[in-house]
Amino acid sequence: MKILLELFRILFLFLILGALLGGAMNLVYAALGMKVEGTNGGWLVSSAILIFLFILYKNKFQFTGFYRGEGNVKLSRGLTVLLVSGSVILVVLAPFFQ
Repeated sequence: MKILLELFRILFLFLILGALLGGAMNLVYAALGMKVEGTNGGWLVSSAILIFLFILYKNKFQFTGFYRGEGNVKLSRGLTVLLVSGSVILVVLAPFFQ
């Protein structure tokens, strides 16, 4: 039962936080005079948001949930830096893929 509750929690976090981050990114791009929504760059922004949410879950949210398993470990510092750098690169490159 705890695993099912944790899955619903993950789904809720990813949907709500993903929507908020996506809206914020659209506002930032609109303020800069760029449009990525509905273009190929939108996929890059969505991928960057999913990567960021994965990092946030693995390093922070998994320790505050319902499930307490043996596999709950943080990502290594090197992998975290690599994934964050990759998501930032995707966000920067998104406007160039029209």
